[in-house]
Amino acid sequence: MKQCNLNLEEEGVKRKLQLQELEEIRNEAHENATIYKDKSKIFHDQQVSRKAFVVGEKVILYHSRLKLFPVEIQNLKMEKKFVVNGHRLKPYYEGFSVKKVEVIHLKDLIYLV
Repeated sequence: MKQCNLNLEEEGVKRKLQLQELEEIRNEAHENATIYKDKSKIFHDQQVSRKAFVVGEKVILYHSRLKLFPVEIQNLKMEKKFVVNGHRLKPYYEGFSVKKVEVIHLKDLIYLV
């Protein structure tokens, strides 16, 4: 060591400073990642549509094995109740009003060129 002109105390202080700088960089990266995750979660939560179901309302159920948002439903034909994932339910709309439809035949159209 003496041949290389190295002072162990000075080098030790420099090494400690380098380690402290590395720790600060790591902490800053961790804070930035946390901020990014929070912003991403807020954006995602805004995009997710909230569903509110009323007792007695008809719904369509897609095949589901997950139980993330448990909802108890009952089949109209059977009295059996079971729990399903609420994210897989969609409201069932029935009884759309039928309006009078006007029919236009293509042969009656006049083409302007």
